[in-house]
Amino acid sequence: MFFKRLVAVIFVIASCAVVLTSVISPDSLFKVKSPFSKAPAENSISGRVGADGPVLVVKIDDTSMAHPQIGLEDADLVYIEQVEGGSTRLAAVFSSKIPTRIGPVRSARISDVELLAQYGRVGFAYSGAQSKMLPIIAAANLHDLGAQRNSPTIFTTDPNRTQPYAMVLRADLLLELAKSRGLDFAQSKNMGWNFGKVSDEGVAITTAQISWPASSYDVQWSKKENRWLLDFRKEPNITEDGTRLGASTFVIQLVSITDSIYKDKNGEVTPLSTTVGSGSGYILRNGKSIKATWSRPTAEEGTRWLSMSGEEITFEKGQIWVALTDREPVFTLTNADAASVTPK
Repeated sequence: MFFKRLVAVIFVIASCAVVLTSVISPDSLFKVKSPFSKAPAENSISGRVGADGPVLVVKIDDTSMAHPQIGLEDADLVYIEQVEGGSTRLAAVFSSKIPTRIGPVRSARISDVELLAQYGRVGFAYSGAQSKMLPIIAAANLHDLGAQRNSPTIFTTDPNRTQPYAMVLRADLLLELAKSRGLDFAQSKNMGWNFGKVSDEGVAITTAQISWPASSYDVQWSKKENRWLLDFRKEPNITEDGTRLGASTFVIQLVSITDSIYKDKNGEVTPLSTTVGSGSGYILRNGKSIKATWSRPTAEEGTRWLSMSGEEITFEKGQIWVALTDREPVFTLTNADAASVTPK
């Protein structure tokens, strides 16, 4: 009797198993999230999703005639540099994603050589340079990919723009050319900063204004987008494809800006922004401004940022903008009764 009951129980269990396997995919039974699942690869420069890859730096015009710019939304990091007449020009660093078109491309400056040395032997695309500077660029630890060395099919002319704001780089063709020549671009790497939680230090702000003698940027905190939205000369900074430019981390790096030995074609002196050494500045992230110090002992080393208490300041993952200026920014505090103030 006991044996018959045991057989009946086994039969029922087997029948249930058959029914379950008929309605549940065998694969789904094993789709258990492993604690060892790999997170998406992130770029070491920006923390953006996208593996480390070859670094391409492109010089981009930053005058009103050059806007809207092309491809900047894909840069991992963008430097704002002062040039002749107090205007600004951009050095855009691409690695996690390199778009097909970038521009408008403009000429290199002496500040670029020192600034980019920390990245290693990167690809450097620009429209040209003063004749006295060309040997300096050629001797630098860069792959010299200036327009004067390459085809107009790579450094194209946009018929909808006027010169000298019409040169647009076909980055895809430039990378193919570099590969065919066996050029080995430096890979993106840690540049001195890390990513993590926002510091307890700092003050909450709504906006910051950064200026140069003939140019200015305003950044405003967007809690909704969790980034700083950029205005250029009081106008929203929007790219050719309609993207509003913004920074997850906006860095204000106070540097020494002095006259160099170079001049532009109109005889104006080219300024030199010194980025090796040490100084002060501000890290803007998550709606806060954190007063900081920066240190870069040699040209080959990255730039480290510490709070006034000596703690490392981590960055927010996402696109980074670095404003190289010798002028203190003007902040608007979040307090309702606080006026715009210049920090002491």
